[in-house]
Amino acid sequence: MQETKLWCPDLGNGTFQNPILYADYSDPDVCRVGDTFYMTASSFNYIPGLPILTSKDLVNWELKNYAIKERIPFDMYDTPAHAKGIWAPSIRYHNGEFFIFVGMPDQGIFMLKTKDPLGEWSGPFLVLPGKGYIDPCPLWDDDGNAYVIHGYAKSRIGFKSILGIFQITPDGEQAISDDVFLYDGTKTNPTIEGPKVYKKNGYYYIFAPAGGVKTGWQTVLRSKNLYGPYEEKIVMHQGSSDINGPHQGGLVDTPTGEEWFIHFQDAGVYGRITHMQPVTWNNGWPVIGKDTDGTGCGEPQHSYPVPDCYDPGTLPQYLKASDDFSSTELGLQWQWLANSKPEFYSLTERPGALRLYSINPTEKSNPVLWDCANVLTQKIVCPAFTADFELDISGLQNGCQAGIVMIGGEYSALAFRKEADGLKLIYFESETIKEKADIKDTKTKERKTENILYSISVDKSVSTAILRIDFSKNKVCQMSYRLQNETFFTQIPFSSIPKDHTWTGAKTGIFSTTLEPCNNHSFTDFINVCVTMA
Repeated sequence: MQETKLWCPDLGNGTFQNPILYADYSDPDVCRVGDTFYMTASSFNYIPGLPILTSKDLVNWELKNYAIKERIPFDMYDTPAHAKGIWAPSIRYHNGEFFIFVGMPDQGIFMLKTKDPLGEWSGPFLVLPGKGYIDPCPLWDDDGNAYVIHGYAKSRIGFKSILGIFQITPDGEQAISDDVFLYDGTKTNPTIEGPKVYKKNGYYYIFAPAGGVKTGWQTVLRSKNLYGPYEEKIVMHQGSSDINGPHQGGLVDTPTGEEWFIHFQDAGVYGRITHMQPVTWNNGWPVIGKDTDGTGCGEPQHSYPVPDCYDPGTLPQYLKASDDFSSTELGLQWQWLANSKPEFYSLTERPGALRLYSINPTEKSNPVLWDCANVLTQKIVCPAFTADFELDISGLQNGCQAGIVMIGGEYSALAFRKEADGLKLIYFESETIKEKADIKDTKTKERKTENILYSISVDKSVSTAILRIDFSKNKVCQMSYRLQNETFFTQIPFSSIPKDHTWTGAKTGIFSTTLEPCNNHSFTDFINVCVTMA
């Protein structure tokens, strides 16, 4: 299929524009092996998880693999555990192997490894069990000893703004010392987290964001002793730029020694999108971005000359969003809301189409999509777009529905629903209901409900349609449809804004579900998805 050209950071004139990925690859980390750069990022409850992206020039990136393919190895992720799961990984290359260390705040710190990052990854190995350990980064020191430096999640462990350290076996598979506090940023670097540790010119450097995701800055700590004490300096802040944060990321060098820092910016509904800034050094401290006032603290830039490893003959790369389902494997742009199961779908029952079986993965009648693992999503990859979803509903049976969704903290959906009295096309939006278990309960619980705002009867002879999402730069989602043999799209008389979600950006999605706890032989075939940048 012909690839649609979406957001491209490569301006083709020797400069690049930020963000380098207009997509929710939050908490990015990067390493280089030879002439190839490797990036991974948080994936939370979405599966597959731990994306592996590659680049030859740090500007043009391709999504090539995932380190966790089908399931997070805990039953709690068999249903959507929103905002939980895989947080803030680090990727490193050591002694002929690639390592990813990652925190799951409800389980502990894990490690995966491989000799081929585009193949299968072993693990995850549980390195340090316990709640609240997050953002791990390994260091193999010159004497052969290995360590992990990490942060703490107050929501799980009761405190934050502190970095910890423990020793691990050289193979990275388990902790061999107690976890101890390394640095307390409560007074000068509140909410310090996401540490990345490097050794350079006799110093241990810890790059760590502080001050909060939307309003914070980038701090660097340094010491000649791994266990400190550490000097500290803010090396990048928002300053006069409109790039807020700027937040967590990783340092990487080119084959000639030029250095760059890849980090994220919190962009609300779009998620935490990926930027890149140049790194220079002044009196033993890094400066990230452009030092506009001579203080040694940089500001993020919207554009900059490309890295010295850039090849002028490079063809621009675009993150994939369209799909004609011609492969026997799901495209890498697709992620389920929770652990996947083989019975969710088939790409072989009808070659050239994705068959989603009408499954209710919950034990509830009329389950909301928020609770359904078998909602298949993909990231927003540009500021504004039109996405057309062509589907065949001839396999849809009574008590089942299938359609499209725009899902953030709240969501809207357009779906065909087949009932005893006929076929309908419905538009519904979610609503969050806050409630307490009883009057004495101090904790407020939340649940989602869905409200149908639009419903029309559809002739039972209709078997195919195109459902459309238009998403504007104002973050407004407008849906429309074109039924079989119709020439024009009909717009739904409602629009929505997905709203910010906890830690993740909004996503488009497709689904085919039953409305009762039991499953049947109903299915929907998705034939084509075409996404174009508006």
